[in-house]
Amino acid sequence: MTTEDPRTVSASRGHRARVWITGFPKLLPGIAIAALAAGIAYAVNFAVPLLSALLVAIILGVILRNTGVIPAAAEPGFAFVGRTVLRLGVVLLGLRLSIPQVLALGWGVIGVIIVTVAATYAVGLLLGRAMKISHATTVLTATGTAICGAAAVAAMSSVVGRGSKDNDTDEAAATAIASVTLFGTVALLALPPLAALLSLAPTETGVWVGAAVHEVGQVVAGAGIAASNVTDSAAASTLVDTAVVTKLGRVAMLAPLVALVGALENRRAERKREEQIAAAEVDDVVAGRPVDHTQVADKRPPIMPLFVAGFLVMVILRSVTNLPGGFLHAADITATILLTCAMVAMGAGVRLKKLVTSGARALGLGAILGVLAVVISLLGVFVLV
Repeated sequence: MTTEDPRTVSASRGHRARVWITGFPKLLPGIAIAALAAGIAYAVNFAVPLLSALLVAIILGVILRNTGVIPAAAEPGFAFVGRTVLRLGVVLLGLRLSIPQVLALGWGVIGVIIVTVAATYAVGLLLGRAMKISHATTVLTATGTAICGAAAVAAMSSVVGRGSKDNDTDEAAATAIASVTLFGTVALLALPPLAALLSLAPTETGVWVGAAVHEVGQVVAGAGIAASNVTDSAAASTLVDTAVVTKLGRVAMLAPLVALVGALENRRAERKREEQIAAAEVDDVVAGRPVDHTQVADKRPPIMPLFVAGFLVMVILRSVTNLPGGFLHAADITATILLTCAMVAMGAGVRLKKLVTSGARALGLGAILGVLAVVISLLGVFVLV
């Protein structure tokens, strides 16, 4: 067995570090534009709270790309924000989740979470195929609706579509995020009055909002609206807390789902590669050329991306330690800022001409899945809570 010379490994790492440092200034124009657009998105959200900063950031990115405003010098920075910054935001998102808090909800609520996530995701895959929507758009829309909106789409986009020549993952991700953000906003407005109409108790309302609304921020807003109709301050506080923890229970299913889909996508990509090799060998035989039997399938990428593993580490850290509240608050704000900047870069990956041809069906899928999540979670509340 051969071993690498430590001096060679150290030199290689040092070289990569120097390359990254010297190349960083080239990233600054794109980072600056994305940060400026994110700031505008926050300003719009502050003026009109119902407009999610994430949704506005995506729209701004689409506008910047399709009006030709983004200079060539900004492209490396946009690529960095859309990949590295996005993944760092997902990692920090793990600090929101404490497993003991989720378990404290009880098995009835956990059952509602599992059934809602599983049914929404499974039906999403079937509907997407029936509606002839691209594989990537289907998987990402189903994931965003079932789990936790933009962050879930970002995590899943790292494993979906592996081995595909027609990789539309960037545009699919932007479309999925726009869909889940839009219909999550509709849900946060619709559920509070519906809960009052159905005479749901504060705990039942919290579980319903947490299990049916997409983004964590949207759950907080929807629960706040519902709590404003509760006269007992303690019950109102319970409603909001229950909604947030229920939502985080859905977030807890992100890493297992990404790992499962990663394994399936690896197998799918490997099968395609084997088919391509077999077809090439047949062509060689037909053409009378010598057959190259040395071709092998590409090395499998990891089932779970490193940043999703980082998300899990943050969840464990939050669950087993008593981190200071100030630190958690700062991490939460940082994660939101990073994800908003990343949404600008994702929006900038959308070409409107292509989006127009498939966007309507994707939005239709998002709408159907949003309604499905609302109905299934409500039935779960009636039966299990």
